[in-house]
Amino acid sequence: MSTMIKKRLLFTLTYLAGVSPSLKAQHTLDNYIQQAFTRNQGLQQQQLQLEKSLDALQEAKSYFLPHVSLLANYNKAKGGRTIDIPVGDMLNPVYTTLNQLTNSKQFPQLNNVSEQLNPDNFYDAKFRTSLPLINTEIWYARKMRQENISLAQAGVNVYKRALVRDIKAAYYQYFQAIQAVQIYQQSMQLVQENIRVNTSLLKNGVRNNTALTRSQTEQQKISASITQAENQQRKAQAYFNFLLNRPLTDSIAIDSSVFQQIAAGTPDGTAAGTSSREELVQLQQREKLALLQQQAFRSSFVPKLSTFVDLGSQAFNWHFDNRSRYYLFGVTLEWDLFNAGRRKQQINQAAADISAVRAQLDQTQQSISLELLNADNDQRTAAANYESAQTQLQLAEKYYRDQMKVYKEGQLLYLELLDAQQQLTTARIQLSLAFAQVLTAQANIERAQASYSLNTTSSH
Repeated sequence: MSTMIKKRLLFTLTYLAGVSPSLKAQHTLDNYIQQAFTRNQGLQQQQLQLEKSLDALQEAKSYFLPHVSLLANYNKAKGGRTIDIPVGDMLNPVYTTLNQLTNSKQFPQLNNVSEQLNPDNFYDAKFRTSLPLINTEIWYARKMRQENISLAQAGVNVYKRALVRDIKAAYYQYFQAIQAVQIYQQSMQLVQENIRVNTSLLKNGVRNNTALTRSQTEQQKISASITQAENQQRKAQAYFNFLLNRPLTDSIAIDSSVFQQIAAGTPDGTAAGTSSREELVQLQQREKLALLQQQAFRSSFVPKLSTFVDLGSQAFNWHFDNRSRYYLFGVTLEWDLFNAGRRKQQINQAAADISAVRAQLDQTQQSISLELLNADNDQRTAAANYESAQTQLQLAEKYYRDQMKVYKEGQLLYLELLDAQQQLTTARIQLSLAFAQVLTAQANIERAQASYSLNTTSSH
């Protein structure tokens, strides 16, 4: 934007706000943005997703550490399968022969034994400590959880940037609504002065009551316009407070130096690229995740190796002693040698996901470039409209002064003066709208370039 337009913006702000064009840096708007970062409900939902990703990473890391669990079971059984042990059939003949040889009955006769296979009144309690030695699945799971954090952070920043633009646009809209009310009030003052003059002229017999009636009619019209402008101001106020998650009727501080600073530092839509856009970061992270998923499927052929140690006790009838206590150490190997082509299909699906993300990345880059081009064109259009509105206001002011001079000399009809007054009011409103459109266009360029610093309270 040219230096002349920047100077005109500063002049317009001075005219609209009634202040001297001091460029003292103020942070009112940036403070509101920081409030929105901490209070906006939509952003809080995005922050929860980021916190969830951080917790998921800690969960993935825990799989590399030893896992200790308590395992216990108790069995009470009756019936079922049995095993027959022919103790009597094997030992009784021997015991009979020994009794005959010793001429005694020292060796009694034994019965055959039938033991129940299901353990009755039996417990087994143990602490099992397990540790993975080789497991590519959990390794890739941790890597993907790490990338998910960057993806979630990019999502938070995408929402923040849209929120910054919306807050700035709402702030400018509220400022314009205030100016519209003031402009109509100024117009009302002119009409009231006309009513006073026409009333005096009517009393002195200089004019008839036509001019007075017409000015009173204009007074009613402007009164309705003031009411409508005040309603628009309340709507703009409610929407701005909604973005900050505040009561809708909270007051909004209008700091004129904010607008002065913006007018002095109008951004150039062609001065920066779009490489810092978080939407691209999101897609790049998704591409990394798809690549990791493909690598994880390929590594699934690697065997899984883990080890465990059991420390426990098992016995009948709740006995606990040196004989019941035990330890058991082992190593577990799991190796999928054949899965009917499932691994190949998973790799192909991951490759398709990678291609889809890359295509979406290319499309998004083109879309963002188009967005920046449109934002730059919109700013140029807004600047041209602003220049035109500035010129029209100057002409309307001169025309009104000339018509008022002629009217006071009694050489002009009141309807012609009223037309000049209406043109002046319209020109003031158009200038106010054009100024707000220029500021909104700047906010759109800032959004397209992702140039607002999300880590500080100032924009660059």
